[in-house]
Amino acid sequence: MTLAQVEATARAAHTGQTDKAGRPYAEHLWAVAEGVRARGGDEEQIAAAWLHDAVEDDALSVEWLRGAGLSSRTKDIVLAVTKRAGEPPEAYAARILATPGALLVKESDLAHNADPARLAVLDEATRKRLTEKYARMRALLGLVG
Repeated sequence: MTLAQVEATARAAHTGQTDKAGRPYAEHLWAVAEGVRARGGDEEQIAAAWLHDAVEDDALSVEWLRGAGLSSRTKDIVLAVTKRAGEPPEAYAARILATPGALLVKESDLAHNADPARLAVLDEATRKRLTEKYARMRALLGLVG
């Protein structure tokens, strides 16, 4: 798949979904992909960024991912950043760190999720909970500063 095809697939898979602030979910996907690009990520990582929430959100299945015309590295990154039900944050972070290319995608995801402008529209309790959650994950991943 080309990056344009991956983007179109991701946008279609998340059609109708919104983020916690009520914005179209595709805006988050675009921001994460652009964040990966800006951080020097390659096409495989950018493709994974477009698809980083697709399996987790049940927008696309693991079976679809396995059969998709994507590199094995892109597929590995998507699966690495896909949270699993009941999984401790430490295990999730360890999987990301053990998967080549995944840390950059997760770093971009966390950066957009923790964007003060995005968080500002949430109620105080949600904003505080998410800020702490993202900071903890950054620490587990060794992303300081």
